[in-house]
Amino acid sequence: MSEELKFEPTAESLLAILERLRAPGGCPWDREQTRLSLSRSLAEECAELLDAIDRDDPADICDELGDLFMNVLFQAVIAKEKGEFTYTDMAGHIVEKMVRRHAHIFGDAEAGTAEEVTDLWAKIKEKEKAAAGKPRETSILDGVGHYLTSLNRAEKIQKKVAKVGFDWSDQQGIVGKIEEELAELKEAMAEGNEEHVDEELGDLLFVVSNLARFRRRATSEELLRAANRKFESRFRYIEQVLAREGVPLEQAGGARLEALWREAKQKEKETGR
Repeated sequence: MSEELKFEPTAESLLAILERLRAPGGCPWDREQTRLSLSRSLAEECAELLDAIDRDDPADICDELGDLFMNVLFQAVIAKEKGEFTYTDMAGHIVEKMVRRHAHIFGDAEAGTAEEVTDLWAKIKEKEKAAAGKPRETSILDGVGHYLTSLNRAEKIQKKVAKVGFDWSDQQGIVGKIEEELAELKEAMAEGNEEHVDEELGDLLFVVSNLARFRRRATSEELLRAANRKFESRFRYIEQVLAREGVPLEQAGGARLEALWREAKQKEKETGR
């Protein structure tokens, strides 16, 4: 028999729903989920949220935040089943952490700029690790997560070493390094050594991400997402024009595709989009 229940729009209601779905006689799909299976969808939920934010779509942002929140609470439900921790434990820990790490607001510490706040956080995190008995980091790069995208991880690494003075003095120095890496890539291609080409391509990507990080305007991940959207918009224009003409994409020819690409770029300039 189906259940018709009314739930208040609260975290507690969502927890109750998830617990019911996981209980004997609940939903077969939800009962099969594990911590690992949910972690796979977590990356997808984050990506969909980022896409909604990029599009500045409040309705979709709200929806995707809900999906992400559900995934987080689902993990808490599974942890409770294992006797590890509960949602209340999770919420309590983050509340304590936010108060502890904002010692400049809730304590006696002082931090007047974002940079000073970051430094304060680093010191507090070191104290937290020591109190928890965790081993001290043997490298300043130990705390850079391995599950980050490669572009995000590159910038995290660069920020870490920049804090100890291993950084560029200006943008032009990085541009010069980009030109140097590009020249090395061309040399590798001329040699015909594919492994060397791969290596130089990686070096080039790393240095380009360094320029994005140094400028402090947008991350390389954000910039690449914007470039992807721009490319997609232009190519969709090509598809639409050819569809109206009744010409299959694969039969249009390189010259026609290039002409339509330039046309799409021109329309972007005219419309400002």
